[in-house]
Amino acid sequence: MSAIVIYKSQTGLTKKYAEWISQASGCQCLDFKKARKLDLTAYDTIIFGGWCMAGGITKLDWFKNQISSLADAGKKLIVYAVGASPAESPEIAEAMRQNFSEDEWKKVKVFYCPGGLDYNKMKLGSRLAMKMFVRILSSKKDVSQKDLCQIEMLSHSYDLTDKKYIEPILAEIN
Repeated sequence: MSAIVIYKSQTGLTKKYAEWISQASGCQCLDFKKARKLDLTAYDTIIFGGWCMAGGITKLDWFKNQISSLADAGKKLIVYAVGASPAESPEIAEAMRQNFSEDEWKKVKVFYCPGGLDYNKMKLGSRLAMKMFVRILSSKKDVSQKDLCQIEMLSHSYDLTDKKYIEPILAEIN
């Protein structure tokens, strides 16, 4: 079986998961920029990983444009998304689901892997967006306990990555 994991990473957390998946499964691992022109029909399993921002998954449209043809060719399709929220967050399932049409959802196995934030490696625009979001939360008239927790978490860099989150992905590959 030939497999490839393609990832789009901004701060290195999505890349870390891609490398863990590659090492554990023996599949090829490529950055999105190098992989986007590949003929993916050469692989039996295609895994795409992107980081989350505002509920969306970066560069997912590129992958979604190929889902139907790859699925029709009998390829196994997997997407993993890396976000700043803990795995237990109740919003995760809905956020993952809204990235796909009904037909796409049936053809792709989707996983969430908690990542974190690394403000030192973020692009300026992303850093500013996060700081604005924290300010908006902080300026609410009725700040809830959930808001306070989110403000605390998003106010600094942190890393929630853990190899245990790739176990379901590895099970799906095999």
